[in-house]
Amino acid sequence: MKHITFYLDFISPYAYLAFEQLPEALKGISYSVDYRPVLFAGMLKHHGQLGPAEIAPKRDWTYRHVMWLAHSLRVPMQMPASHPFNPLPLLRLAIACNAPATGKANRYVCETIFRHVWQGGQDAGHVERIKALAEELCPAHDVQSEVVKNSLKNNTDDAITQGVFGVPAFVVDDKVFWGLDALPMLRDYLLGASWFQTDDWKAAGQVGAGIRRN
Repeated sequence: MKHITFYLDFISPYAYLAFEQLPEALKGISYSVDYRPVLFAGMLKHHGQLGPAEIAPKRDWTYRHVMWLAHSLRVPMQMPASHPFNPLPLLRLAIACNAPATGKANRYVCETIFRHVWQGGQDAGHVERIKALAEELCPAHDVQSEVVKNSLKNNTDDAITQGVFGVPAFVVDDKVFWGLDALPMLRDYLLGASWFQTDDWKAAGQVGAGIRRN
C-alpha cells in the first residue's frame, strides 16, 4: 500500500476540487493519506512568484476556470465573497484539531474547512464565521499556540524541501504530483505503470535552460 502526503491550503480552489475528487480518482486502489496544511504564500515567497490572484487577467481566468471545473465535475462550489483572504486562522485551526506536533489534519476537518470557504459564497475570513467554525470543530489545542504555528511553518518548509512549489500537491515516495489535473497521473503511478520506471521521469529534470530572465 502506497502512502500519499497531500499538501493543501484552503485558499486554493484547485486544492478544494482535488480534495473532493481524490476518493473518486483513486477508487479501487489501496492507499493511505496524510493531509498537511501549508501556507501557499510562503511557497510563493520562497520561489519569488506572484499568486494567480495577484495578476489581474489570470485572477479572472482562474475563477472562471475553477467554476467551470466544479460544474463539469459536479462539485458544489461558490466563490467566497472576497478572494484572496488570509488563510492562517483556518490552516492553524486544521492543525489544532489534531495532535499539533504532527502537523497533520484529518479528512473530516479539512472537508469542513474547505466547504466553509468554497460553499455558500460567504466571507471565508470573517471573524465571527471562523469563531463559529472553531466551535463546531472543537479543536483540542489552542489555535494560537506556538506548537501549532511552528507545525504549519514546518509543514511548509518540509514541502519546499521535497520540491513542492504549489497546492494541491501529492508526494508519494520521492515523486511530486502537482495540481488537480495530476490526479490521473497519480493514479497511474499508484497502479504501478511501467512508464515511471523509464528514464522519461528523470529526463524532465535534466533539460538545460536556454535563457533566464534577470
